[in-house]
Amino acid sequence: MSLLSPGDRVALVSPAGPALASRIAAGAEVLRSWGLQVTTPVVSPWSLPYLAGSDRARAEEFTAAWCSDVAAVFCVRGGYGCLRMTDLVPWKDLPPRVFVGASDVTVLHAELTAVGQATVFGPMPGTADFVDDPLAQARLREVLFTGVRSWSAGTTVVAGTARGVLTGGNAALLAASVGGPRWSPPPPGSIALLEDIGEEAYRLDRILTQLLRAGWFTPVSGIVLGSWTDCGDVSAVLADRLGGLGVPVLGDFGFGHCAGSWSLPLGVPAELDASAATLTLL
Repeated sequence: MSLLSPGDRVALVSPAGPALASRIAAGAEVLRSWGLQVTTPVVSPWSLPYLAGSDRARAEEFTAAWCSDVAAVFCVRGGYGCLRMTDLVPWKDLPPRVFVGASDVTVLHAELTAVGQATVFGPMPGTADFVDDPLAQARLREVLFTGVRSWSAGTTVVAGTARGVLTGGNAALLAASVGGPRWSPPPPGSIALLEDIGEEAYRLDRILTQLLRAGWFTPVSGIVLGSWTDCGDVSAVLADRLGGLGVPVLGDFGFGHCAGSWSLPLGVPAELDASAATLTLL
């Protein structure tokens, strides 16, 4: 994945839900304080208020921004909608770019990983998780500008080490993608990153069971668990569904829908040492 430099042009896009104009403006100002030139999205009213425009309009905005003279594309927020527009994007024709997003944007990460583009799972500039969280901002900036290569966090759930390409994101969106036209399990040996928000224990059980039945975990060599905000105590579900896979598992790693979230690359090789609670890019 390429790094950014002061002076680079970047585009903000809305592939999912609409973000508050005030939040987009505040997030853009943070990016400008990093020395970036920022283009903000044009949000069109739509009959479904949870979408930032029609599926075609969002796909066209995303594609046009990606193919313009920019170094990076940032999603302003998640919510819902990426599943509806992803089949309208010419993924194989997109030139290399830095890409940042999280939550519902997991769908787009998977598409880009499948065509060989590395991405960053991190906080989005149209959300409070970015605008109101200086630590999360700093951690994203470090990944984008300095190329941080190792993290030490979390607690050991299942000891051991693994090497493989980082994949995953939001668990509910990974499950919702099963059976799509370009869906496939992760590459052999992958290290899975998983997080979610607002899913009660039985719903998380259903999500993980769907992924297990679809064979999504079959090629996985290790698992890193992020935040489970507003999910209640899901430790028993995670242990029941993932503890018997025979792979190292690191929990409470601090990425996803949480304060001070780590920004983590996807589609790049890494080493997980669950015993030492470290994740290192190779």
